[in-house]
Amino acid sequence: MIELLTSEEMARADRLAMAAGVPSMRLMEAAGAAVAEAASALSPPGAAVAVVCGPGNNGGDGFVAARLLAERGYRVRVLLLGEVSALRGDAAAVASLWKGGIEAAEPARLAGAALVVDALFGAGLARPLEGAARAMVEAINAAGLPVVAVDLPSGINGTTGAVMGAAVMAARTVTFFRRKPGHLLLPGRLHCGPVRVADIGIPAAVLEEVRPRTFVNMPDLWGGLLPIPRLEGHKYMRGHAVVVSGGLSFTGAARLAARAALRAGAGLVTIASPREALPVHAATNLAVMVRAVDGAAELKSFLGDRRLNAVALGPALGVGADTRAAVLAALNGERGVVLDADALTSFENRLSELRPALQGRKAGTVLTPHQGEFLRLFKEMPDVVERPSKLDQARAAAAALDAVMVLKGADTVVAAPDGRAAISENAPAWLATAGAGDVLTGMIAGLLAQGMPAFEAASAAVWLHGEAAAAVGPGLISEDLSEALPEVYRTLFARLRAQSEAAAGPAFADPSAPTRGP
Repeated sequence: MIELLTSEEMARADRLAMAAGVPSMRLMEAAGAAVAEAASALSPPGAAVAVVCGPGNNGGDGFVAARLLAERGYRVRVLLLGEVSALRGDAAAVASLWKGGIEAAEPARLAGAALVVDALFGAGLARPLEGAARAMVEAINAAGLPVVAVDLPSGINGTTGAVMGAAVMAARTVTFFRRKPGHLLLPGRLHCGPVRVADIGIPAAVLEEVRPRTFVNMPDLWGGLLPIPRLEGHKYMRGHAVVVSGGLSFTGAARLAARAALRAGAGLVTIASPREALPVHAATNLAVMVRAVDGAAELKSFLGDRRLNAVALGPALGVGADTRAAVLAALNGERGVVLDADALTSFENRLSELRPALQGRKAGTVLTPHQGEFLRLFKEMPDVVERPSKLDQARAAAAALDAVMVLKGADTVVAAPDGRAAISENAPAWLATAGAGDVLTGMIAGLLAQGMPAFEAASAAVWLHGEAAAAVGPGLISEDLSEALPEVYRTLFARLRAQSEAAAGPAFADPSAPTRGP
């Protein structure tokens, strides 16, 4: 289930399910049952549970959960924000089935509870919490109790992940049919705890009409396009990536990127090095080739070799006119290009010089800024930087530059010019270390060199980067990432092979194989 649904898309999925004959009450009953199951896992029967219900369908899910928990022997107290008479539709119907008391949602009434079910507001929250709603959210957090959130912790915007004034800190969250972007985007993800996606009866076929464009970044999204070495292959079939190096005192970043490109699968990798740094590169790179290249003119001449089909520029390259010229030289040709770090910062206040060189390129182009680099590069475009979420920013930037955008962070977003986007969730905290971005740049270049399309190459590299970091564990330094890739690839290739074999069905029997039995 890699699709992520905005609040509007989820509402449409609900409507399509009902149009297909699924009763809305059945959806609400199933949702409440999933919440009750999650609450039961956190506290034993007999425990006191405060179910805090809002005035909409989220509150209706809470009423169902309250009824089922009471039937299981829990001491349930329902706290309602608003009047029972104000409930409408299914929420009113399930509230009428609750035979216990209904009290006003006031902070003092959380006293004595061992567990809270947060059924105030779900993914559709559109404005900041205030008044009694905000006071209740703040009281839930202050109580220090385990909280099960219904759909999303109240106060989190399901589409952007933003905190709308205040937001519940949940121990776990139960959502329905598919996750929302707000479950993965920060700060929303920090409020959710582990998220369970419950099947409540919405047919998966509704996705054909909803057509979501946002996905969880995982192999199911791009695995079918991942270049897997073939028995009959050779290094020249796997592409030749180039990493452009900075000067003598700044060679480490290029070496990190070059080794990562090689580990990612490129058949050959060359560091294009200033002559002053050539001895350093030659002495410290065994599997990576080195070529003396000074300035944009020599780079352009070197890249005239069509076998050099991917180039990465930026890591420790230096900020200024020379780097701008090198970038424009690299973009002037049919090769994959990855721009990172100094290659982006060099165009601060000069985006108008970069943009024409990116428009309409047939080969893949990937930009990999962190938030600071992104804001510097796009500060001339307020319609990009003032978007309501990181996801929206990355999408707008990709469309504006006609390039794939990798907006890095704990919730890295990869966005394509056509509107597709992937959000990552597998990066461990220790991946935030010097040089990690240089490694990612090299990995993307290595996948582009093998012919992987730009959006899929960037998404795959970001995922592999996170998996490599997780494999190394705490204490990671950037040099570890490339060395962890072989094991990550081994596991991934086995998984993709098993999926392919399962999809193909049982193989024909081999008539030459020995038989068993009499």
